[in-house]
Amino acid sequence: MKTALIAGASGLVGQSLLLQLLHSDQYSKIIALVRRPSLGNHPKLKEEVINFEDLGSYESPHNVDDVFCCLGTTIKTAGSQEAFRKVDFTYVIELAKWAENKHCQQFAAISSVGASTNTSNFYLRTKGEMEAAISTLNIPAIHIFRPSLLLGQRDEFRFGEKVSEIMMRLFNPMMKGRLRKYKAIEASDVAMAMYNKTQHSIDGVIIYEGAEIG
Repeated sequence: MKTALIAGASGLVGQSLLLQLLHSDQYSKIIALVRRPSLGNHPKLKEEVINFEDLGSYESPHNVDDVFCCLGTTIKTAGSQEAFRKVDFTYVIELAKWAENKHCQQFAAISSVGASTNTSNFYLRTKGEMEAAISTLNIPAIHIFRPSLLLGQRDEFRFGEKVSEIMMRLFNPMMKGRLRKYKAIEASDVAMAMYNKTQHSIDGVIIYEGAEIG
């Protein structure tokens, strides 16, 4: 059986994905990169406390097959655009380069609907540049997921996101056709898509959005 590595397992998508990986019969070991131990005990789980500033120097005691990146923050939480970019761009790229160097077979990452290198929107441009950077790496399969607003129970209350969530739940039924990719989506559905899509033998860079996610 395979070994999976996950970063961002304490986040909204990461929590759901970790549970799916732990209950999967495809993986015998799940390595979670964390800042501090916090994920509980499970016979298949191994938490590795690392410094994300020096992610490239991490040495796993196991051969890793698939890497799942659920790292992400907001500009408000990070405190600045620079701090946001460090998490959503730099850390993701460093993890992808690590996967390339360790000859991992798959790398799955979360981006955003509307991601583009050509937009003036800082958030979406950062996501687009992240996609462009990891797409050049020599990893057999690179899976990029572009969800819209994520729904789910967050550990911290964010007033703006809560208002957006309420509004999106109201407008979701109206978003059909080309607008469907902008529908808000449950974080657990994104996690399920990340797991399911990586269980097929597909090589190349594959981008999923809208109905392809959930």
